[in-house]
Amino acid sequence: MVDTASFGWDGHVAPTPLEEYSKRYADFFEMRREDGILELRLHTEGGEYVHNWAAHNAWNRVWQDVGNDPENHVLIITGTGEAWFRGDPRQTWPKPLVDETPDYIFQQTIDAWKLIENFVNNIDIPTIAVVNGPGIHTEFALMCDVTLAAEDADFMDPHFMVGTSPGDGLALALQHLMGTKRAAYAVYGGTSIPARKALEYGLVSDVLPREDLLPKAWQLARDIMKRPRFARWSTHNILNRPWRKLVTEDFGFHFSQQSLATVAAKTLIPDPELVADARERKIW
Repeated sequence: MVDTASFGWDGHVAPTPLEEYSKRYADFFEMRREDGILELRLHTEGGEYVHNWAAHNAWNRVWQDVGNDPENHVLIITGTGEAWFRGDPRQTWPKPLVDETPDYIFQQTIDAWKLIENFVNNIDIPTIAVVNGPGIHTEFALMCDVTLAAEDADFMDPHFMVGTSPGDGLALALQHLMGTKRAAYAVYGGTSIPARKALEYGLVSDVLPREDLLPKAWQLARDIMKRPRFARWSTHNILNRPWRKLVTEDFGFHFSQQSLATVAAKTLIPDPELVADARERKIW
């Protein structure tokens, strides 16, 4: 524990401790910390994470609290069970966004914007993602320093498929990691990128059996913890630098295009065949 009292900083305001923010976000994240390594697990009622806007609203704030806590030295992010993410787009968007109130649209916009900005800019410790199965919204997993994937993990960006443009950060990550041509092909086709192909393309660091993922992540995290704190911090800054630069320069443009397309289209009607195909692949 950092003993700030010994610094002689009168009036020092301590950051929110894990005991508090873990309870605040307990409906969406299960957290445990051992020896400075924080494991953050997405879930819905203890099971596989099912996308909802309340959790989406919490994501950007949990990145702030995790990043502000000096007791966190390495971050592991994972899902629950056999899927990274669940959620049918027809249930997520029961009506066109343009039919919502301006306040609703603004809040959803800010949540999506800060989700990426805060993850990239506010977490100054080594990050390891464990993509434990198929699912969308893998953008922040791909932006981690290290990304481990289950053998049945399936990466795709469904935005164009459901009638809008891909501006939430996932297409940005795909472009950066596997190139503009492969990213365009995946986005326009709504096609999936299986784990082994993702490894070949440079999207992930390794592909392992699901039962080996977390042990491998914890082993790597413990190895990282053997190095001095300044070495860990500065190494993350070096490895994270391309993402900070990319998000600063391009994410705002990407997201504004998605916002425009989503509101202007006035409807989101997924192609039934593509929805069925995605469900068969357990994308949602």
